[in-house]
Amino acid sequence: VQLQASGGGQVQAGGSMRLSCAASGSIFTIDLLGWYRQAPGKERELVATMTHAGNTDYADSVKGRFTISRDNAKNTVYLQMNSLKPEDTAVYYCKADRIYLRDSDYPLFGSWGQGTLVTVSS
Repeated sequence: VQLQASGGGQVQAGGSMRLSCAASGSIFTIDLLGWYRQAPGKERELVATMTHAGNTDYADSVKGRFTISRDNAKNTVYLQMNSLKPEDTAVYYCKADRIYLRDSDYPLFGSWGQGTLVTVSS
């Protein structure tokens, strides 16, 4: 299973950006898809997650500004980021958990994308 993230770049404070992450492989379904980020000198932190059923969880710092969504048919997760702040600057990683493959009864855990850099300038 591979996860390919895209959509990062540079934006001014107050602007918007949309990240995408597509999972590929012999995938039957993915239970949990999410976004994490790691700022320079800091630990990686959860940004948002979404289950296959549509249940979401957000970090307090992004509630009301970021929206996670997914297309289950495409095994793709999105992160719409609005009202961006300089403190949102980080490398953003997508992650998939409980991946059910077509040829296996056992789910995979902890598959990460390669990361995409988001830079918010003041």
